[in-house]
Amino acid sequence: MAKKSKTAGSRHGLQVVTLCISTTMVLVLLGMVVFTVLTARNLSSYVRENLTVTVELGDNMTQQERGAAYNRLRVRPYVHHITYISKERALQENFEELGTDPQEFVGFNPLPATFEIQLADQYANSDSVLVVKKEILSIPKIAEVRYPEDLMDKVNANLRNISLILLVLAGLLTFVSFSLISNSVRLSVYSRRFLIHTMKLVGASWGFIRRPFLRRAVGVGIAAALLAIALLGLGVYGLYVLEPRLVNIIGWPELTITATAVLLFGIIITAVCAYLAVNRFLRMTAGELYKI
Repeated sequence: MAKKSKTAGSRHGLQVVTLCISTTMVLVLLGMVVFTVLTARNLSSYVRENLTVTVELGDNMTQQERGAAYNRLRVRPYVHHITYISKERALQENFEELGTDPQEFVGFNPLPATFEIQLADQYANSDSVLVVKKEILSIPKIAEVRYPEDLMDKVNANLRNISLILLVLAGLLTFVSFSLISNSVRLSVYSRRFLIHTMKLVGASWGFIRRPFLRRAVGVGIAAALLAIALLGLGVYGLYVLEPRLVNIIGWPELTITATAVLLFGIIITAVCAYLAVNRFLRMTAGELYKI
């Protein structure tokens, strides 16, 4: 009898371990989806904010007028970052990039001084840039405003398509993940279906019967979520090591939201699946239990 009880206990422990591992793998998948959606939003902002508007300054603009224009633009809501490029610096950068000095051909520095403006994320689209361009040109002695219109439209279109694909993928994977965890929990409860029926026969309430299954499911969900968070954390650390510049896209808010989402998914999905599985067997008669 003791040997049989020990065998049953070992089988039960193996089922719990199997359920925990399968749930962990599914939560890792869900965590990757949440993390990708969050970082895609940051990546979108990062790409848009690196689209540069070049403001050419007139040659007759004085240093005082240039300072006033710089201060005026710096505080505008559409400006994420602004950099002043002098004529001398523009000449040096041109020489470094092309290896030629235009002064040798024309006898003077033909390159204008410029403001390089990185737009705020919400203004990095063609309609907003037209308004921005009009306002900048209203500043005295601004010669020209240039921006990569075709590139801007293409980037925005690609980012919209990527966001749509990620949202559809997130919905599909959430459904698949729920199904996989549900099947794992149902198999775990299935092995104890006759114990459920026996408890029902002796007069135990449905709530009393469900309680230990729910506690165990939530415990497995928490353990699986913590394992999944640890694996995801190792993956993010590996990304940082390979590409340190990802710190501009991946921050603590995204990591915190991802970890919280994984923990909540682990608790809620396992609890709901256990509740539904136990209720399914509670509704069955003894004859139905033998047939499944």
